Amino acid sequence: MSDSPAEGILRYHEQTKHHPDRYARSIGYMDWDNQPNPFRVYEGAPIVSLPRLARDPPGGHLALYEPDRPCAPLTLANVAGLLELSMGLSAWKAFSGSRWSLRMTPSSGNLHPTDTHLVLPDMPGCDAGIYHYSPLQHALERRAEYPGELWRTAVAHFGCEGFLAGLTSIFWRESWKYGERAFRYCNHDVGHALAALRFAANLFGWRLTCLTALSDEAVETVLGLRRTDYPPLDEEHPDLLCLVHAGGQQPIPQTLPEELVAAFDKTHFAGRPNALSRAHVDWEIIGRAAELSRKPATPAEPLRFERPQMIAADASTLTAGAIIRRRRSATDFDRRRGIPRPHFLAMLDKTRPRDGVAPFDAGLGEPALHLLIFVHHVEGLQPGLYFFSRNDRDLPEVRRLARPEFAWEPVEPGFPLFLLAPGNFRQTAAMVSCHQDIAGSGAFSLGMLARFGDIVRREPFRYRYLFWESGMIGQVFYLEAEAHGARGTGIGCFFDDAVHELLDLTDDRYQSLYHFTVGHPLEDPRLTTLPPYFHLRDR
Repeated sequence: MSDSPAEGILRYHEQTKHHPDRYARSIGYMDWDNQPNPFRVYEGAPIVSLPRLARDPPGGHLALYEPDRPCAPLTLANVAGLLELSMGLSAWKAFSGSRWSLRMTPSSGNLHPTDTHLVLPDMPGCDAGIYHYSPLQHALERRAEYPGELWRTAVAHFGCEGFLAGLTSIFWRESWKYGERAFRYCNHDVGHALAALRFAANLFGWRLTCLTALSDEAVETVLGLRRTDYPPLDEEHPDLLCLVHAGGQQPIPQTLPEELVAAFDKTHFAGRPNALSRAHVDWEIIGRAAELSRKPATPAEPLRFERPQMIAADASTLTAGAIIRRRRSATDFDRRRGIPRPHFLAMLDKTRPRDGVAPFDAGLGEPALHLLIFVHHVEGLQPGLYFFSRNDRDLPEVRRLARPEFAWEPVEPGFPLFLLAPGNFRQTAAMVSCHQDIAGSGAFSLGMLARFGDIVRREPFRYRYLFWESGMIGQVFYLEAEAHGARGTGIGCFFDDAVHELLDLTDDRYQSLYHFTVGHPLEDPRLTTLPPYFHLRDR
């Protein structure tokens, strides 16, 4: 008898855990001859070149989060600006004859499995149609056109103007390096991309609402994935579709009318997707995990969070645009330097879901992740193991399941941060993160602990959503670190069950899904940095 989808995806998760004596399977070496092209191209599709921002949208650090900002008009230049500040290139690095690009969004191994598609209405310089965004060229590839009345149907359905943004994943880009664990990392990256889009939209005074009631099949249909002949193992898999729209109090339907989706299925899609590698390794376990976690159509779940006062006294002197553009992943930290306690508390505070506040108002669902924190060097806070609760629902259960000797001492009145055990946890933090020194050499590191088993058993597709939420949290930490003169790095390699043992968790009710570390970076002077679009000077 075959497994149920829930049993199958839980088995995938268990099988792809790293252990000190057994890592998840990968090819075991770097097959440089078949490194995937990080840029998808739809050859033969008409190109719409996009303008680049002459200046970033106005606003300081906290403009990333401020609700109800002035709404910019829906123009091609502003859509281009949103893409530049979310999915575009941020720089090029060069060393010893090699050159590689960096993007506004991070990615495991800088492999970038996430691609972006738009469904745009008619606007000057751009006809209504379905487009693929090319970050290398900062251009749109028009895959299909559609009649204006179709978009008028969508506007009537949503009750506002806007456009659709879709995210897809190419698993091979990650599995080339990371093997069977790559499905996890692809979903981390979706979360990073979703948060990046939401932050950039906020700078233009726009909101972003995930159409979470849609099925994966509907997303495939709208974006033309089912009508595209992809090279084997280079396919784009559907993640989600979002509406980018003006703010307002009216709830946005989190789905599309069936007749509108059906109309996309009759559309001709142009462009031949490029082959990303000459040869591939077929990690069948990833294909099975993707199939087991496919999303059916579900009822809409409008959410409203509380909006507690945000810690704002630590606001950076940098503009919001500068913070986004400066985001990098650190490779080493100066262990002699710490960060001030107010900065640390403010970083944690920005990960709390708030109604109408980016990025967690995008509509993925109730928050399910909490933070197990190794504090190494936070000025004014004793080193130790801490727990930060991102919802009130789970805290009593976590306290009941965790080690009885933990103190659960509140750090600040009314703030959900608790000291579990004082002490030096640098070595422990590095050990559970696959013996990576960077997890123990910074100011703090953490594991993102998700309410897990009951959520996945009830709705297996939420396995992906949990990783998306972790990626969104990671994007907040990346930007907050930059805002405060530090730097962050996401860590996908960790010993899953060794983390659980720290809390004495013995089943799958809670699982660690992603690690992160923050500190003051040690830069590599051998690297040369080049502007993000120096290669387009003649355009």
